[in-house]
Amino acid sequence: MIAPVNSPVPSRLTFSARHFATALAFSGLIATTPSTTALAEERPAQLVLISFDGAHDNALWERSLKLGDSTGARFTYFLSCTFLMTKDDRKSYKAPGHSAGRSNVGFAQDNTDVLTRLGHIWAANQTGHEIGSHGCGHFDGKDWSKSDWLSEFDQFDSALASAWSSNGAEAPAGWAGFARSGVTGFRAPYLSAGDGLFAALAAHGLSYDASTVSRGPVMPDLSRLTARFALPLIPEGPQGRRIIAMDYNLFVRHSAAFETPSKAQEFEERTLDAFRSAFEAEYTGKRRPLQLGFHFVEMNGGAYWNALERFAAETCGRPEVACVTYQDALRRLERGEGSAS
Repeated sequence: MIAPVNSPVPSRLTFSARHFATALAFSGLIATTPSTTALAEERPAQLVLISFDGAHDNALWERSLKLGDSTGARFTYFLSCTFLMTKDDRKSYKAPGHSAGRSNVGFAQDNTDVLTRLGHIWAANQTGHEIGSHGCGHFDGKDWSKSDWLSEFDQFDSALASAWSSNGAEAPAGWAGFARSGVTGFRAPYLSAGDGLFAALAAHGLSYDASTVSRGPVMPDLSRLTARFALPLIPEGPQGRRIIAMDYNLFVRHSAAFETPSKAQEFEERTLDAFRSAFEAEYTGKRRPLQLGFHFVEMNGGAYWNALERFAAETCGRPEVACVTYQDALRRLERGEGSAS
């Protein structure tokens, strides 16, 4: 977990272009009007990046994959590798500075639980979703050295590569290649980054990191060997106070991290309003990527997952919107499909 730190409307550009062109045509100043489609193509798509940390609960795997199917959205799942190990195998993992077999998020229930999860992971990979790394035992690594982080990354890679065989099954064709080169991004537990992490990311060959936080939506920093995406602070609630655009932070603000299902509807509406407002500000403005983070845990009676489902359903199919993975966003941005000026 992370420590705390209306209806859709047309874009302003489309509205103003249409009315300006109509006024010119009726005044006789031009013989033809500019195509609003052509004008729209001058602006980049509004990217929306939805991610899940942990990626363990199989029921939520199913729910998220159905949401992707129904909306066309593609998600990034930041997987914790201890969920590919049973308690019997826990001694194979040793986090830096901890004894073997320790994990802040536990391990899988049994082999069947792992194999079901592996099936979801493979289905996600095959249908255009992304698997990223969340490390293994969900420890706070802000003080870890480069070598500590490299050890964590190596253990993640090893757990992913051997996950099927370690649980008594044969891996599907293509799994070895996926385990070797398919995971290209990382998010630190607790969003707890440091110099050791950033040095290790580059040394391990990861393409991007999604562990930092910014005042609001910003373009990722592509100037580094490992690109950096920052989760934004977005206005939320009656006073519009900014908060990290992530479900756990909303949970802390709304109910001090105590489950309060009796207020689930109130919290859902507040969350949806915040997502909508943050989206509209970018969609009608600079079109910087909007990032929203979630966990494979339902909090406050499912308020945040419910808000996500409503947001994705009404947003991901809109014109000039692409709900994409971090990998896809990075490819688009490297091709120069950046924000509007």
